[in-house]
Amino acid sequence: MTSAPDYSQGVDAERALKFAVQHVRGDRVQIIEGIIEPVSPTWDHERAARLVRRRIEGRVDELGCVEGSGNLDLPGSSNWYAPDIAVVPEELAKGGGALLPDQTLLVVEVTSESNAETDRVVKRRRYAEYGAPLYLLVDRMEGSATLFSEPGRLGYTRVDGPHPFGAVLRLPAPFEVDIDTSALSSV
Repeated sequence: MTSAPDYSQGVDAERALKFAVQHVRGDRVQIIEGIIEPVSPTWDHERAARLVRRRIEGRVDELGCVEGSGNLDLPGSSNWYAPDIAVVPEELAKGGGALLPDQTLLVVEVTSESNAETDRVVKRRRYAEYGAPLYLLVDRMEGSATLFSEPGRLGYTRVDGPHPFGAVLRLPAPFEVDIDTSALSSV
């Protein structure tokens, strides 16, 4: 009888994990602190993301950027994110695979019951650590929107919010766009 091979020796676990997640068929997945998680948003979640996209898409086009939910790699960690929205320069999106958070202009996460704490705490910390300049958290559970900016190794140093749904939230430069959050309320 043979024993199972011990893959813990001499294997780059981060690289193996990220290779595996890129080769999953069907559903989208992401890696959160080493755990592979499916990305399967509800329709209300998709509705909230779409509303934010509509508010920023004109300015995104003017900036020569693309907004989407492409993969973001966090090298040196066991994290591979599929954000709800990331805004990236067009030239980086062309033919690009995964990008880095510091290559984005804005990252938006919309909470669901299954991932609210991850978006509020873990992703906020990691996006700051990896230099995402703006992180917009649309918290459907709390009914609020919060903009985090000025990233550093210990987190974001500037916080605008939380603003209750119904308030207007201003995205700073380079966007200079107001987001009316009243449509985000599902009530």
